Order: sequence, then structure tokens, then C-alpha cells
Amino acid sequence: EVQLVESGGGSVQAGGSLRLSCAASGLALDDYSIGWFRQAPGKEREGFACIGSSARDRKYANSVKGRFTISSDNAKNTVYLQMSNLNPEDTAVYYCAAVYDYGLLSLSPSGYGYWGRGTQVTVDS
Repeated sequence: EVQLVESGGGSVQAGGSLRLSCAASGLALDDYSIGWFRQAPGKEREGFACIGSSARDRKYANSVKGRFTISSDNAKNTVYLQMSNLNPEDTAVYYCAAVYDYGLLSLSPSGYGYWGRGTQVTVDS
């Protein structure tokens, strides 16, 4: 059974930092791309970072570029998201998701077949 479990969410002041983790089981990150998505109340789910199975290729949305860094430890089957300079607009439930790596990185939620349950990130002004 494939499971993705997010952790590391919480509340932080604007300008602060958090590191999220996505622990995968039932699949090998050597074969899968992992994406990070977020959904704020009343808004659509937004993909903003993804990393390929090689842990070298990365893609970011403009909304987080320069502030968030995605990384992967394939030996631990875990993907990390370091978030810095957070602002209240970053408040959302954050999800990680997995898709078999066919060589194309995507920030679109469609196509990702495995999802975690999410972790709440709240940024106070």
C-alpha cells in the first residue's frame, strides 16, 4: 500500500521559516516524482514545487521561487520542503503527491495518483 505522510506544519509569524517533510512508503522515490501542492479555503489546489526521481531536476511556481526549496533524500524515501520568508498568503493545507517519473515535471495536480492527507501551515501577520 502506498502512503505519503506530510509533517512539519504549524503556525509561524510572517517572515519566518518552516520545513515540511513527505515520507513515502510503498513506492521508491528512485522511480517517482514528488510534487508539493497547497489549498487555501475557497481556492483551487495549487502546485508550486516538484522534484524528479533523480533528485536533481526541480520546478517551482513563480509564487514561491526564491523562497521555497524542494529536496529529496531517496535513501530515506523522504522529500523535504524548506520554506522561508513566509507571508500570510502562504497559509493553506500543504499536500505532497507522487507520480511515476516519465521524465516530465509537472505542477498540475492531475496525473498525480498518490496523495498525502496534508498538513496545515498558518502564517500570522
